[in-house]
Amino acid sequence: MRLPTLYLSHGAPPLADDELWTAQLAAWSKDLPKPKAILMVSAHWEEAPLTVSATTTVPLVYDFWGFPQHYYEVQYAAPGAPALANRVRQLLGQQVHGQQVHSAPERGLDHGAYVPLVEMYPDADVPVLQMSMPTLDPEQLMEIGRKLAPLRDEGVLIIGSGFFTHNLRALQAPGTPTWSAEFDEWGHQALDAGDLDSLLDFQHKAPASRLAHPRTEHFAPLFVTLGAGEDELSTQRTVIDGFWHGLAKRSVQIG
Repeated sequence: MRLPTLYLSHGAPPLADDELWTAQLAAWSKDLPKPKAILMVSAHWEEAPLTVSATTTVPLVYDFWGFPQHYYEVQYAAPGAPALANRVRQLLGQQVHGQQVHSAPERGLDHGAYVPLVEMYPDADVPVLQMSMPTLDPEQLMEIGRKLAPLRDEGVLIIGSGFFTHNLRALQAPGTPTWSAEFDEWGHQALDAGDLDSLLDFQHKAPASRLAHPRTEHFAPLFVTLGAGEDELSTQRTVIDGFWHGLAKRSVQIG
C-alpha cells in the first residue's frame, strides 16, 4: 500500500478553535488510508546532525509562549515508532552530510507535529516519529525526502509541517496582506506546474519572498515532501487553501 506524502500548514495552538480548519484536517485524514506510522518533519525542529525523536511515548513539547493555560494542557500520547526510527537510519545510510544520525530519546512532539495530528488522528493510535531538519537548504532537504520515499510503500505517511506563508511581525492589520496573497498564488501555480526549479529557488523567484518567509523554516518542510513524492509530482493537489489571520494555510498532497 503506497501512501501519499503531505505538506500541511500546521497553525498555532489556537487552530483547535477554528471549526473550519479542524474540519478540513479531519476530512483530509479520513480520505487517506490509515497509516502504519507517521514521520513528521516540523518547522519547529531544526537540529544538525539530523536527529530522530523519542521512540517511546514522552511528554509533548509546548514550544510557544503567552497563550492561555489550557493550550499547555493538551495531550497527545501517540505510540512511539522504534522500528520506523531504525528504518529511517537505514534509508539515510546512518549519515547525513557526513554526520551520524542522532537520537533524542527524551524529545516529544512539538506543536508543529501534534497540533495537526490531534485533528487528523484524534485517537492517537498511530505511531509517530519526528525528525529534525539538519539544514534549511531546499536541495539538501529534497535529497533527504528522496531517500525516505521507500517508506511510502511501507505504510508510512510522511508529513512536512510548516506554514505556506509565515511572518507574524508583518501582520499589522486585519485581512490578508498583499505579500501573503501574492506568494501563495505564486506557490500554487509553481506546484501545479511541477516547477521544481522555481520552487527550489523560491527566495529569488517568488514575489515578496522575504516578507512571506523572513526565515524559511516554515517553507522548508515542503522540500522533504517534494523529494518523497518526486516520482508522482503530477498528482500534486491542494487539499486546503485560504488564509488564517493573514497567513496562507495552503496544504498539499502528492500521490
